Amino acid sequence: QVQLVESGGGLVQPGGSLRLSCVVSGSIFRIWDMGWYRQAPGKQRELVAVIISSGSTNYADSVKGRFTISRDHAKKTVYLQMDSLKPEDTAVYYCNVGAGRLVRNNYWGQGTQVTVSS
Repeated sequence: QVQLVESGGGLVQPGGSLRLSCVVSGSIFRIWDMGWYRQAPGKQRELVAVIISSGSTNYADSVKGRFTISRDHAKKTVYLQMDSLKPEDTAVYYCNVGAGRLVRNNYWGQGTQVTVSS
């Protein structure tokens, strides 16, 4: 059984920084991609950033230049460094992993709250 455990959320002032971590555990043959999504109250879940097996990354326009996604293969961990945080970044952040042997299966973490407020 695959499990994703996120950590690092919290309350931060505008302009501050947070680093989210997501550790993947369980039996995984291959990780195809790892990413972060977020969902603010009353809004749909949206992609924040993703990193694929080649190391290529993709970011939402709203976070480009402020957020950085990275991973540690050996630790099966994906990180999201969030700098210059804005109140509109407030949301529940979810880790997402695509993994499997021949087909991509979708896995989600439980979510971690990020609140940007003075």
